[in-house]
Amino acid sequence: MKRRPSRTIPATVTALILLAAAVLIAVVAIQMLLQEPAWVNYDAVAGYVHGLRWTDTAVAAAGGVVAVLGLLLAFAAVVPGVPTVLPMQGTPNSGASSRGLRSTLRAAASTVDGVSGATVALNGRRVKVHVNTGRTRPEGLADAVRAAVARRLDQIAPVARPAVSVRVHSSRKAS
Repeated sequence: MKRRPSRTIPATVTALILLAAAVLIAVVAIQMLLQEPAWVNYDAVAGYVHGLRWTDTAVAAAGGVVAVLGLLLAFAAVVPGVPTVLPMQGTPNSGASSRGLRSTLRAAASTVDGVSGATVALNGRRVKVHVNTGRTRPEGLADAVRAAVARRLDQIAPVARPAVSVRVHSSRKAS
């Protein structure tokens, strides 16, 4: 199971733009039917558009903008996003959310003696762990954190085991 994120942002933006255009067209059409002054003067817009030629700069610019927006939306639809559920070994539909995996790996890193705080980032096939310590000499701490995170990954058993990298930040300097 590799559940991917839905494309809610591009879909929402596209839907809102189309909704705004549809509402504007409907309001102007109703105003014209009721013979009220319209928000948009149809005759002025039609006259301006009718006066344009295919070789005009405004037509080329509008076409370029529409083409770029279309390509961006197609790109957003085709490129897969970061998985929200990572597959685990075991039953075919077993998986763990990336948030839950980050949380359990952060807890594993925080249990190491000398670690005062930890953050975990999942980047594709990598787990990046940043730990803070109050030790003046943090030698060996990175290896201990890497081993603790590796043990936890062995217990979780993801299908594709990520590589673990650890960075240690010491709040105190050796004197």
